[in-house]
Amino acid sequence: MTTTQPAARATKLFAAAGASFLSAAETAGGMGVLFGRVLVRMFPPRVDRGELRRNLYKMSVKSVPIVIVTALFTGAIMVIQAAPIVKRLGAEGLVGWAAGFGTLREIAPLLTALMISGRVGANNTAELGTMVVTDQIDALRALAIDPISFLVLPRFISITITLLVMTIYADALALFGATYASRALIGVEPQAFVHGLTGGLLGFGDVANGLLKSVVFGLVIALASCHFGLSTTGGAPGVGKSVNATVVASAAGIFVLDYFVSFLLG
Repeated sequence: MTTTQPAARATKLFAAAGASFLSAAETAGGMGVLFGRVLVRMFPPRVDRGELRRNLYKMSVKSVPIVIVTALFTGAIMVIQAAPIVKRLGAEGLVGWAAGFGTLREIAPLLTALMISGRVGANNTAELGTMVVTDQIDALRALAIDPISFLVLPRFISITITLLVMTIYADALALFGATYASRALIGVEPQAFVHGLTGGLLGFGDVANGLLKSVVFGLVIALASCHFGLSTTGGAPGVGKSVNATVVASAAGIFVLDYFVSFLLG
């Protein structure tokens, strides 16, 4: 092995790291520019109401079944995890607080965001990407129709509202599932569970913490899905790559922002 081989490997390593950094910076910059263009059209609102209603139905109403299933089992899982400690310490009265604290502040908004990212975000990217590669976006511009106002803004608003509303549903359903799972698994009656949940250890701030996170996560999913959809190139394979990039970027953004929001709100 010559002395130039380690240097060549180091050069390739730094080149790959630099390319990854530039790609991430380009994506973040593109999402920032898109966010600015959306804000310009939001105040005052220039949104197609028919498109907004269609997207709200498609994204919110059709997401209800998967949110119901996910939330109910999430609440039951929280009880299963807390059950050994509760039994060991004889603190059955705190099972409501233990399940509610983690569900309301962290688990419900996080899992709901991941589910909506996989179902709604990926679908939104595929739709916009298909429109790009089939020249439908250019056709809108030729007809003097602004694609951002007609396509992006309704989807942006719909995804954000969807995640907020679905998180509220998930909170309620997860607590419902935890209530009856605690009765079946450790014999805690629903009245005792509710008393532990509302006995003063949990407050509105815990609920607001999770709801604020859901809004932030919705913004991330909306920006990522619209950005990668509009920047699609390369025909049908390019649409698949954009969908994959959306899912990865949304998941990474959700976890990173979850840390910062949790750190700031305490």
